[in-house]
Amino acid sequence: MADTADDLSTPLGQKTARRKRRFRLPISPMQALAVVLGLFLIAFAGFALFGDNPLGGEPVAHIAWRAKPSDETAPAAPGTAADHPAPVAPKNPTQSEQRTITIIDGSSGKRQDIVIGGEVQDKAQDKAQDRAQQPGEKAESDPAAPSVMAGVDARLLERTRYGMIPIATASLKSSSAYAAPVDEARAAKMPVISIVIGGLGVGAAKTVDAIMRLPGAVTLAFTPYGSELTKLAERARAQRHEILLQIPMEPYDYPDNDPGPQTLLATLGAEQNLERLFWHLGRLQGYAGIANFMGARFVATDVAMQPIVREAARRGLAYFDDGSAPRSVAAALAQSQAMPFAKGDVAIDVVPTAGEVDRALARLEDIAKERGFAVGTASALPVSIERIAAWTKALEPRGVLLVPLTSVMLKSKSS
Repeated sequence: MADTADDLSTPLGQKTARRKRRFRLPISPMQALAVVLGLFLIAFAGFALFGDNPLGGEPVAHIAWRAKPSDETAPAAPGTAADHPAPVAPKNPTQSEQRTITIIDGSSGKRQDIVIGGEVQDKAQDKAQDRAQQPGEKAESDPAAPSVMAGVDARLLERTRYGMIPIATASLKSSSAYAAPVDEARAAKMPVISIVIGGLGVGAAKTVDAIMRLPGAVTLAFTPYGSELTKLAERARAQRHEILLQIPMEPYDYPDNDPGPQTLLATLGAEQNLERLFWHLGRLQGYAGIANFMGARFVATDVAMQPIVREAARRGLAYFDDGSAPRSVAAALAQSQAMPFAKGDVAIDVVPTAGEVDRALARLEDIAKERGFAVGTASALPVSIERIAAWTKALEPRGVLLVPLTSVMLKSKSS
């Protein structure tokens, strides 16, 4: 309207100079500052999200690396640029990706934490796999395996990756070489009883108690897990005890009831179970035979037991079945291999009281007088050790002879 009024008031023929309009910003200065800050924040966020920075803003420490004498790069002379070393690029990306892993040896159960690169890791895994796939291969003994026991015949040992394990020769077997001495003439004429104390080696105190308080004719069976297994077994043999090695085998309620590492399982193949058997055999030496440790399911599974019994027989070992599994096929398999064998008749300390232990020993004595031989089993409970020690002192006057297990094996075979 202002422009129209000016035109009307201007004389004809003359032009009025137009008033210059003042330039006004579309936004206020404060709004402009807000826009600039917003653009800056957007740019910063974009850099953080898409910038190539793997550390993501974490604190960084820089260290100088001095090459070892074995490194390929020769040391530089003092005073050169080597005094301020620059970062050295890795030979390849795989070697730079180091990490700590835990390796569990399938044959020995040994755990080891090591820091390795990708290339070294692949080689270690390949080596472990090769070892696991070659049962019976002769190699360096397992570092975790104990040294050879005193008084053991070197001719009856085979060096393997599991340690020294039994082997038979044409004329010598462990079942006879490590049998405890016995008066064979008297044993042939009298009823005989053998007692096997199992579960030894894990608790040193109870093992020593059994070794020292029981007569030498009592046979002692060791599990393969004790930390002082070799020392305790040597002490037992020094006291003229015959010893057995108990092999952990699968019970029906496995794994709720777990015998221990390297347990023989009915669900495993023959090669895998033999690998585990060899691991156990290498834990100590000087035993006359092996025995089941638990294993109600395993000893009743013919296809699982066959290779174990066959291998034990080939290596000159006797086999003792503790009698806890009524469906055990061990007796038939041992007979097919012409292998020394015995089976437990009475579990002496199922009820661990003095009265019940005494009644079980009396029952064992009756079986021996009726059949000519009997075998009792017990654990190293204080009450069991005490009652068995007292019972053995009066046994011979009653016309029964206490003998090592191998003696019962011989008598049962001839009867």
